Amino acid sequence: MRAFSFDAGTHLAVRALTALAALALACLPATSIAADSPTTDALSCQLPAACTFGDGTTFGMNLSYQYDSDNFSHDDGVFTDSNTFRRKQIGIYARKNGVFDFTMTYDFESHAWQDVYTRIQSAALLKHDIGAFRLGFSKIPVGLENLTSSTATSFIEAALPTEAIQETRRIGIDWALQRPHFIVDAGYYFKGGPKPGYGYYFNGTPSTKGKTAAGRLVWIPLNEPGNILHFAASAAKETPAANVDIFGFLKPAIEVIRTRPEADLTAVRLVNSGNILYADRIDRVGLEQLWISGPWSVQSEYLDARIQRPFGLSTYRASGYYIFGSWVLTGESRGYANGVVSDLRPQQTFGAVELLLRYSSVDLNDQPILGGKEHDWTLGLNWYINKYFKIQTNFIHADSERQGKSVDPNIVETRLQLTL
Repeated sequence: MRAFSFDAGTHLAVRALTALAALALACLPATSIAADSPTTDALSCQLPAACTFGDGTTFGMNLSYQYDSDNFSHDDGVFTDSNTFRRKQIGIYARKNGVFDFTMTYDFESHAWQDVYTRIQSAALLKHDIGAFRLGFSKIPVGLENLTSSTATSFIEAALPTEAIQETRRIGIDWALQRPHFIVDAGYYFKGGPKPGYGYYFNGTPSTKGKTAAGRLVWIPLNEPGNILHFAASAAKETPAANVDIFGFLKPAIEVIRTRPEADLTAVRLVNSGNILYADRIDRVGLEQLWISGPWSVQSEYLDARIQRPFGLSTYRASGYYIFGSWVLTGESRGYANGVVSDLRPQQTFGAVELLLRYSSVDLNDQPILGGKEHDWTLGLNWYINKYFKIQTNFIHADSERQGKSVDPNIVETRLQLTL
């Protein structure tokens, strides 16, 4: 899914990103320099690529590579086996604790920008901490799985309702207030990347128009390492913008609700609402639950989207949910920070092993639109070799029905992940 076209401006930005990454690498000594080293009291660098200056400002880069394989069976010939890179991301960042942070990440596989933003901590400017303000291109604060980093996901792909209902990244400004037992996040977004089938010009060029207001409230009654209880509710109101085609005629906003069968190397969607014309407003809501107790974890979400239309046309509603359990056989706990899940860090010399089971369901039928229903069972096995390497395997059985036709594929997925 492309957020921006890979044009001349993007080429220049990528060159700048590469140059800055090279600068980060230039900071690296043959071995890391301790902060109190007698050779310098102004700069310390550590592998893989991060340097901290005397005032506490850190500048660094990160890399993420994911190579996936999807194999289908019992699919009536609908799908084609595939294996390729899923992501090839390079990013740079700068931060000073309590003051600011900046990040810029580009995916060379999808030719799309990921997070590109600057965030300022109010405590650095004011006498009191009233939260952090962020400006840039980032995720909408709706949903736990949606906000989790793509390198920290427990399963290879997001659950059915997450892909079907969530909105893509957008440019905007948001505010977040974080405390040990609650988080409040609210934002206004005025430009963003396209969704499949949404807001397209007559000639097929995707629109980035429209506005979204969103907010998320998180309550964390238990917030200790390895002992987490998290509840959250979120909502977003999107106002799509109509477009003008190449002939100068006004084209109504279009929305599509659809999802792959938790196998994103395919373009096939077993459930699909088709083009929904005159999408005046899209209201999304989400409910979240997360429990982590040592090696055990349970996570679930419910997501709902309602498309309001004018001229007496009926409101279209799509909804779905998932629930999964996790058991880390080697005893470690899933990570958690800032209201989202982070990657598990192995403590054993041979790494950490995690076993998971997920059930997900989505319903895209709402008369007169029959987008179909689907539910998937997924058995997952993760091997965290060390903090840089992870191997994931998912066994999926999908069960779908759309307009009287059923396709129920079995899918075996694997992922090799390198993160630096």
